[in-house]
Amino acid sequence: MDHHEHEEAAKEKFKSVRVSVITISDTRTETEDVSGRIIIELLQKSGHKIFKYTICKDDVYEIRRAVLDALRGSDVIITNGGTGVSLRDVTIEAIRPLFDKEIEGFGEIFRYLSYKEIGPSAILSRAMAGVIGDKVIFCLPGSKNAVRLAVEKLIIPIIPHVLYEVRKHETI
Repeated sequence: MDHHEHEEAAKEKFKSVRVSVITISDTRTETEDVSGRIIIELLQKSGHKIFKYTICKDDVYEIRRAVLDALRGSDVIITNGGTGVSLRDVTIEAIRPLFDKEIEGFGEIFRYLSYKEIGPSAILSRAMAGVIGDKVIFCLPGSKNAVRLAVEKLIIPIIPHVLYEVRKHETI
């Protein structure tokens, strides 16, 4: 199967998946969570189902608890917030140890696209993605422009292919 046939098979198999959205913030509430709403709207518009939506504090243990809880029914988890370099930004420290595999290219490409929009400040983002079992998690900054960029340009287009890859053992 060539690359295009492979992508088409993935799109057919994973055209609608269950996604959990976790907003990580010490200050945002549901009504103030513009970034979380943007993620949800973009995913629903592209045919995906929202399994769970949660807001949790910038705390390593709360973040891990939210992710582990979301893993129980999600195919994909998207977090937003806590990926910067301030002392309160602990999303990466909370989630990276849970990964079976990290998808380094996601963060690299995200920062490149961000650089094209905002310049050198893009290097302050520690956005990342990885695999936990047969699930995929994307960790995004909390800004509405960052989540829109990541979800539209990277996450929605890659969801079928990455799930196809991590679940290959199911199709063999």
